[in-house]
Amino acid sequence: MADLTITRTFPFAPQLVWDAWTQPEHFAAWFGGDQVDVPAETLDYVAELGRSWKADMVLPDGTRIHWVGEFIEVDAPKHLRLTITDQPDSPERSHLIVDFAEVDGATEVTMTQSPIPEGAEEALLQGYGHFFDTLEAELGRMAAA
Repeated sequence: MADLTITRTFPFAPQLVWDAWTQPEHFAAWFGGDQVDVPAETLDYVAELGRSWKADMVLPDGTRIHWVGEFIEVDAPKHLRLTITDQPDSPERSHLIVDFAEVDGATEVTMTQSPIPEGAEEALLQGYGHFFDTLEAELGRMAAA
């Protein structure tokens, strides 16, 4: 199995980007992209060391995907590491390692998922690209509030 690393710069301060990743109402707004709903009643997401998290994604066709994981490292507003899987009954988990770096007033986010399933790289790149587009829109709403 391989790893996947994506880097993207958002034109917002690191604290705002951190908040979008770690505050449940903002995470739910972008996780899965703009075509997916994350119902509040399915979301248990508090970015604290050792805490488990869960969320359901409801796809446009009504299909539910159950996500679970655990926060492994939390160093606000610089670094987040959590486990993640959409197979809650399986003991196997991928790790998401997310680093936030201030670059000229913007935030460079470097996210690594390790491991990724064999042959999944292209689909993950496309999916995370859509997630990050939706994250950027949520950041715009947060900044305007």
